[in-house]
Amino acid sequence: MTSKTLHVRLSDAEIRRQAVGQVVTLRDPRHPALRFRFHQNRSRGSWHVVVRGVWGKAGNYPDLSASAMLEALPVILKRRAEDHVARSTVSSWATVGDLLAWFLDRMQRDRNLSTKRKASARSAIQRHLLPRLRDLALADVARTELDRRLIWPLQERYAVAFVRQVYGVLAVAFRRALELEMIASNPMAGMTFTTFVKAKIRPKPARLRGAQVDDLLVALIERYQVAPPEGLLALLMLCHGTRLGETRVAKWGNLTLAGEAPEWYLPPADTKTRREHRLPLTPQAIALLLRYRDWQRRQGYSGAFLFPGQGNRPISATQATTIFNSLGQGEWSSHDLRKLARTCWTDLGVDYLIGELLVNHALRDLDATYIHTTASEGKRLALAKWHDWLDDHGFDLVHGWIKPRPDNEPNPCPPSESAACAANQVPTQWRNQ
Repeated sequence: MTSKTLHVRLSDAEIRRQAVGQVVTLRDPRHPALRFRFHQNRSRGSWHVVVRGVWGKAGNYPDLSASAMLEALPVILKRRAEDHVARSTVSSWATVGDLLAWFLDRMQRDRNLSTKRKASARSAIQRHLLPRLRDLALADVARTELDRRLIWPLQERYAVAFVRQVYGVLAVAFRRALELEMIASNPMAGMTFTTFVKAKIRPKPARLRGAQVDDLLVALIERYQVAPPEGLLALLMLCHGTRLGETRVAKWGNLTLAGEAPEWYLPPADTKTRREHRLPLTPQAIALLLRYRDWQRRQGYSGAFLFPGQGNRPISATQATTIFNSLGQGEWSSHDLRKLARTCWTDLGVDYLIGELLVNHALRDLDATYIHTTASEGKRLALAKWHDWLDDHGFDLVHGWIKPRPDNEPNPCPPSESAACAANQVPTQWRNQ
């Protein structure tokens, strides 16, 4: 019977010879703490260092050759002598460029990350981090080098908030590599962005105010009349405070337009927080959506998306941004609609928590611990108040829904003429649809 452990002089050639047998573990009498273990695929294996009975993985073979492992062993043993549970990792990477290439590939294949986040990280790595840090040795990563090569040159050209985003990608790359034992230590541990830049990052001021709503609605309604998808995209965001990325991928199948509890359901895959989001639909929103769906059908479209793009997909992020570049003319962006809605809700007396739930912000840790509700009724009342306020500023001219009068309010139309009178109250653009 073949022994599971064999003592040999460890080398790449010896490992290849033993790969054809059934030995599980190789040891070298010259290095008692070192172990080599074959994987199920016996062309591969892993290196381990055992100190005081504690195993520590050093790396994978053949990524880490026998000669490289033996060369790194004294450093590992010194580290483990000071702390026997310290990491034994030996990285096959030599430079920051090696680490970033690994991290970029890992991010692009992560199904849990949104397309937008992947694109943002890819841009930060390819356009800023790699050009400046590609050849920087991992052993030489220090505050002075990062400041000289990366932070200070970037802050000369870009806003501090953007520089912080680029720095954040680098910091996350090092943390992930350490967590997965791809590197023995994190040279950025203990660093924060304020280590390099002391300037306070202030939020961007809102570029749309409540006093501008009348003119804004005129512009959005005019756009709706000539390009319904573009107008509706902006109107839905104004009405519900949704993000552009969440709105452009909306599906008819996630809209409940009838019944006792009409709502817009945003699945976790569509939201920034990766949590499902439910928005009650007011009669105004339902009327607008029904009229838009009728328009789509007359154009011959009966697919899944409110805003169809190429193939069986919604419009892309680039196409959606282009729409808002045209709408805002550089004066405001899609996010300003979200800010406007959130600000107006506060001015209308909407409870703070309801407002945060409506915009689907991640709750603070304490709130998330103790508050477990979607507050559907509170959100419904808040949106009803908001849409009524928008009606007073011209929103009613696009959705065509007429709010029922209270029972004690007289009908301005004589009974014999009530139908014709009501028809005259429907906005002109809807009368022939």
